[in-house]
Amino acid sequence: MKDLCEIYVRLAPADIAYLKFIFESYETVGFLRTIDARAATLVVFLVPDFADVGRRILDSVSREIRLERIERPVDLGDDWLVDAVGREA
Repeated sequence: MKDLCEIYVRLAPADIAYLKFIFESYETVGFLRTIDARAATLVVFLVPDFADVGRRILDSVSREIRLERIERPVDLGDDWLVDAVGREA
């Protein structure tokens, strides 16, 4: 996971599934994890070789829906992804 590029975003809760669908359709570009479903805060993990493509996808989507890039939330622990994956499984 260290080599992945992380981009944190906030959007309307109703748009989470749409953004996930878009990234799932580009199988090798990256994937998303929801950090806070109520606040609709997500992290987009981009594969380094496709990071520019992933950024362009986000730019394109932001012309369709309200999508705000944010800083990494300060209240995330070091193992938040492991904890989130454990809850999803």
